[in-house]
Amino acid sequence: MNDTTSPDAPPPLARTPLYDLHARRGARFVPFAGYEMPVHYGEGILAEHAHTRSAAGLFDVSHMGQAFLIGPDHETTARALEALTPADILNLPRGRQRYTQILNAEGGILDDLMVTRPADPDEDGVLMLVVNAARKEADFAHISAHLPAAVKLMRADHRGLIALQGPKAAEVLARHVPDVVDMPFMTAQSARFAGMDCHISRSGYTGEDGFEISVNAKRIGAVVERLLDSPAVRLIGLGARDSLRLEAGFCLYGHDIDETTSPVEAALAWSIQTRRREEGGFPGAARILSELAHGPERLRVGLLPEGRVPAREGAEIRASDGAAIGRVTSGGYGATVGGPIAMGYVSRRFAEPDTPVVLIVRGKEIAAKVVPLPFVPHRYHRAPAASAPSASTQSGVGP
Repeated sequence: MNDTTSPDAPPPLARTPLYDLHARRGARFVPFAGYEMPVHYGEGILAEHAHTRSAAGLFDVSHMGQAFLIGPDHETTARALEALTPADILNLPRGRQRYTQILNAEGGILDDLMVTRPADPDEDGVLMLVVNAARKEADFAHISAHLPAAVKLMRADHRGLIALQGPKAAEVLARHVPDVVDMPFMTAQSARFAGMDCHISRSGYTGEDGFEISVNAKRIGAVVERLLDSPAVRLIGLGARDSLRLEAGFCLYGHDIDETTSPVEAALAWSIQTRRREEGGFPGAARILSELAHGPERLRVGLLPEGRVPAREGAEIRASDGAAIGRVTSGGYGATVGGPIAMGYVSRRFAEPDTPVVLIVRGKEIAAKVVPLPFVPHRYHRAPAASAPSASTQSGVGP
């Protein structure tokens, strides 16, 4: 036996079903959440960022975890998920999706996720879940361990997932699935794309109008190639995905939210609907309901540094008098904003917009101020008020 592999060597990186397509298209790969993922292509991150804001960017998000919760009826399945999350899943209408978080007993966020109730009445009792790539093994184990006997979790590892984002996304996708133009934000439907069965939702992680398309992994390459036939569509890597979501004010799990942060601290209180606030019954409810009533000790805020030097994750945030009041959790260059932007947590009394703060970047003080999120206005496709889904403009889920 000639095995030279070190027992301490990290496991090999996984690849999505689109890896070969990325390689042919000139992707530069980096390790991410256990996968070999494209960080950018030939034109670079800034060009990809700008293209998504002006046309349509195509993202491979097949590394994320897709699964189904299956029970005898919607109420049973919804209440099973409500025992783990603070969202109102019971009253989620058919064909709608909702953003929420899996919580630990202290009200900390184990992960954030998207939950969809299928539009088809024959699928009553089914909920579709999409969780973050780095957390999917832990998430699925946690969910399965806490389900009642009547509800089962079925992983959908056989499916790929892509996101088409940008102001021309609807126009491009409608060439293949005409009725997507009428889908409001945070809705979903089953569809046929060039003869292939797929599931389409209208939401996204960039702040732009857009769609997620879930399809059998063996067919996702064909879907991508057809979309790329349009000159409005370009492949976009993780680099621009991160800068776009930062401008949109969205959290990245493991950075802006983790097991120590509550949804209220993270400025995600909008994702806890009225019934759940009144009834409680979710993990960490005592802490979260207290924070809703009295305010948390700290809050996630937007930060706008002066000058051109970006403040990266971990940079200390100080008050004008030099007192430490928090830390940056995400930061970089906002290409649409035209300068550095950041997010972080500060003590609540410093969370008001226009509050002056100081960021410590490589030992130097950078003047900054607290600003509202998002940095770039969201441009989702809204339904008329009478039929609009109950979802905040900040809905979205990380990679």
